[in-house]
Amino acid sequence: MGEPEEVVPDSGAVFTFGKTKFAENNPSKFWFKNDMPIYLSCGDEHTAIITGNNKLFMFGSNNWGQLGLGSKSTVNKPTCVKALKLEKMKFAACGRNHTLVSTEGGKVYAAGGNTEGQLGLGDTEERNTFHLISFFTSQHKIKQLSAGSNTSAALTEDGELFMWGDNSEGQIGLQNITSICVPHQVTIGKPISWISCGYYHSAFVTTEGELYTFGEPEYGKLGLPEKLLINHKVPQLVPGIPQKVIQVACGGGHTVALTEKAVYTFGLGQFGQLGLGTFIFETSEPKAVENIKDKKISYVCCGENHTALITVSATMNLI
Repeated sequence: MGEPEEVVPDSGAVFTFGKTKFAENNPSKFWFKNDMPIYLSCGDEHTAIITGNNKLFMFGSNNWGQLGLGSKSTVNKPTCVKALKLEKMKFAACGRNHTLVSTEGGKVYAAGGNTEGQLGLGDTEERNTFHLISFFTSQHKIKQLSAGSNTSAALTEDGELFMWGDNSEGQIGLQNITSICVPHQVTIGKPISWISCGYYHSAFVTTEGELYTFGEPEYGKLGLPEKLLINHKVPQLVPGIPQKVIQVACGGGHTVALTEKAVYTFGLGQFGQLGLGTFIFETSEPKAVENIKDKKISYVCCGENHTALITVSATMNLI
């Protein structure tokens, strides 16, 4: 007799696909006994999961200690970060080789690579365990974390944005400095509601629904007209999106904006990541993705060269 087939739970299963050490590059799935994943973030080659019991699980590559488990050994199975088990974990963000996590009490911890100060700890030494970023206190109610190649960002519930790490392309909004190893506030005089760090560019949305981009200017991924690219190291308003923007996601060379009525993409498209058809390899003008205009999209996110959308009915579309 063969092995009995596993029964996938109706809710709470995590499915993996693409290049992964987790399942020898084959699609796979897993779930937690008596717990439920509620938040997930993928980096270059590592993943963080926060469960309904407020526990943090990590797996994947660990060459810089980005799993925060006290070693640099690759971990193929989701593993609980026991050092944080007394904390109630809330959010996580995985960058290229570092990880940020926050607690319900407003603490922010970081682990992994730190060559550009992306851990926010005041130095450039890597860490293989999670260290508290002392800048953040209980008064900073964290709403969202984001991590880019060597950049980090934290957005508070009252609309304050803090960024740190690599600024070689202006991707953390500082004009005259190449990197900063402690959080600094990025402000345009308006509260901010959403942040996304790409590989070398960043974008945020204001509570009024305006989209701002900054960082590496190539390939049209900032969505800005040529005359504005000279100021790419400071946040600038993206024209050409007729509705209020709700969310933004930055990939390696492209950007995706979700509005109340549509999804707009711009930047590099040679892998089809813009969803605009086979022959659109690059555009700096935000364009609506036509083949999903009859669907209500609730969430957008990007990998380096692909885009994923979730509809209100909780199905996932990949482009």
